[in-house]
Parts: sequence; C-alpha cells; structure tokens
Amino acid sequence: MAKGFRQGRLGEEIRRIVSDMLMNEIKDPRLAGRMVSITGVEVTSDNSYATCYYTVLSPSAAGTDLNADADEAVEQERREVAEGLKKASGLIRREVGREIKIRRVPELIFKLDTSMEYGRHIDKVIRELEIAPESDEDGTDEEE
Repeated sequence: MAKGFRQGRLGEEIRRIVSDMLMNEIKDPRLAGRMVSITGVEVTSDNSYATCYYTVLSPSAAGTDLNADADEAVEQERREVAEGLKKASGLIRREVGREIKIRRVPELIFKLDTSMEYGRHIDKVIRELEIAPESDEDGTDEEE
C-alpha cells in the first residue's frame, strides 16, 4: 500500500522536530558532541508508530577501510547513541505532541540507517572490479 500524503507530511514534520531537538535541546552525554542525523521518518497509516531512521556521522567511520579498533569504536559509539535516543524518546514524543496538533502522537522508534555504509561498500566493490572501458576493433573508444 502506498504511503499517504498525510503520513509523508507528518513524517517530515517529525523529522524536522527531532533534528532540531537533537541539535539544541537534548543534553544527554551519549548524544552531546556527536553528529546524529535523522535521515527519514516513516509513519504507519494509523499514526500510531513513527520509525525514525538515523545515522551517526563520526570522523572515524568516514574512511572505507576500518581496522578492528576503529570498527569497535564506531560500534560502541552507535550503541551509546541508540541508548541515548531510546532514553530521550519520551521527551521527543512530548515535544512532537506540543508542536503538531494531532489526536494521537505516534510512538517513536529509532533505527540505525546503514544505507551510507552499504553505498560505500558497493562503491568499493565496483572499484575493485577494475573494468576497462569498451573499445571497438581499432583500439579506440566508442565515444568518438
């Protein structure tokens, strides 16, 4: 079933509110000083649940090749952020209810968005293939 127009608007409004709260209002030490980005929000058709997808933008995860220590540090950071978001979900939900006038404020569920890592992995695999550009019989490229 296609996502309705109302759920899309509600999801974008929730994303805006949560992002603003993460930058300005939440003082949890597990979230403070970390770059947490809300990449999207999906709201169920009955508005009872809103799944908020987030990424943790850390300088150690920026490279494509991570050693074991850096990988463990990134995982530890992700666990701490997940705990912080879970603890703050009630406060965030209350603020969503204040700013958006709806009958039922959706319960917020936070899930890690791994699409950036997947994209980096696919890019790395493509680069490792080392496919040469196609050429015709003359040994020249086709794009002449």
